[in-house]
Amino acid sequence: MTVSEERMQEALATLKSSGVRITPQRHAVLEYLMHSMNHPTADEIYKALEGKFPNMSVATVYNNLRVFLDIGLVRELTYGDSSSRFDCNTSEHYHVICNSCGKIVDFHYPALDEVEQLAEQVTGFNVSHHRMEVYGTCTDCQENRSH
Repeated sequence: MTVSEERMQEALATLKSSGVRITPQRHAVLEYLMHSMNHPTADEIYKALEGKFPNMSVATVYNNLRVFLDIGLVRELTYGDSSSRFDCNTSEHYHVICNSCGKIVDFHYPALDEVEQLAEQVTGFNVSHHRMEVYGTCTDCQENRSH
């Protein structure tokens, strides 16, 4: 069994143990997310699956994403006014975001736990989490500008 097949089986087991029925649409949305490296929006997921599920609505995609969020299978990424994007990688990691096309790429760096500890000491807050984003121009956009 490949790593992605193993992750899919674990995710399906999590859904079952949470009492969530696994419909073909739900399975397809989850599978699409697990194989997608581009942090898709709900609309992108809908467009990718509408040929396979012509009766599925955008609302169905949103409802399934909400279920996945509630049980911790996906993470919602919100950046300003743009549509939410969804990430199946729920491990601690950061994102680099292209200023031109909006592409989001994961990068791993040791979690900045000391920043959270310092913030607690300085402010007295009980820090629950942090978010760091890095912005720049992706290689595709750099190449397009140079032509």
